Amino acid sequence: MTLPIAIAPSILSADWTRLAEQIAEAEAAGVDWISLDVMDGNFVPPITFGAQMASAVRRLTSLPIEAHLMVEHPEDQIGDFIEAGVNCVTIHVETTRHPHRLLQQISEAGVDAGVTLNPGTPLSEIEPVVSICDRIQIMSVNPGWGGQRFIPESLGRIRQARAMLDGCGRERTPVAVDGGVNESTIASIVEAGANWLVAGSAIYNDREPVADAVARLRRALRNG
Repeated sequence: MTLPIAIAPSILSADWTRLAEQIAEAEAAGVDWISLDVMDGNFVPPITFGAQMASAVRRLTSLPIEAHLMVEHPEDQIGDFIEAGVNCVTIHVETTRHPHRLLQQISEAGVDAGVTLNPGTPLSEIEPVVSICDRIQIMSVNPGWGGQRFIPESLGRIRQARAMLDGCGRERTPVAVDGGVNESTIASIVEAGANWLVAGSAIYNDREPVADAVARLRRALRNG
């Protein structure tokens, strides 16, 4: 089954002094989601922002918003992000002893429940929750900073995630990829089975307007 390809720019790489403009440019360029990289300085070294940013972004766009919680104790923050108006909350399996319960909590609140895992975490860790998640996200870099190089071994993990979903009848559940998505990697990422792509510096950079960057990604995907 061929699923539509969604592109989700991460505002972590945007110019925050022009955030409203940068989000509007991405929306005009035809992106599908906005992704928020939430970091707490514990699970990953940097600190970014919290639910107040999600509320601000919600007022700036009608696009769906994903909150990617790279935080310890995500159970303490899930409710705040849902209240802020996000459409998906993605948790790291490494940050909680109760991923099943948290994914249920997210789903019961009426938003998509995503689960993600770091490059060094075996996909077997998420097997118990594959049947209840709305998205498996493969981290194709070690989380914490934008602009990192795609880890080639991630392609096999994408294929494994796709097979896990298909094997339990979740053929329409997307496989997401976060990290190193650019014009050089996007075609192979999609060929491996991903269809929901987070891109940061490939969209928000000093080289070109946002519209040109998005068009470049879509062109690379078409030309495969």
